[in-house]
Amino acid sequence: MSAIVKEVYDAFREAGVSEEKSTEAAKAIADFDGRFVKIEADLLILKWMVGLVIVVEVLPFIRTLLT
Repeated sequence: MSAIVKEVYDAFREAGVSEEKSTEAAKAIADFDGRFVKIEADLLILKWMVGLVIVVEVLPFIRTLLT
């Protein structure tokens, strides 16, 4: 378990939640953490794609307007 998940597990245990439910909650949070990492990677790719579109399409258009 990662440190964050361990903290969640410990917090549930201190709150009186059963060990089984605490473990399941910690696993669910770990799954969401993995999904967020994938989303962040996908967003990075999209940012580069938008930047490329700006360079290829918009900058030449602005250049023709200024000359």
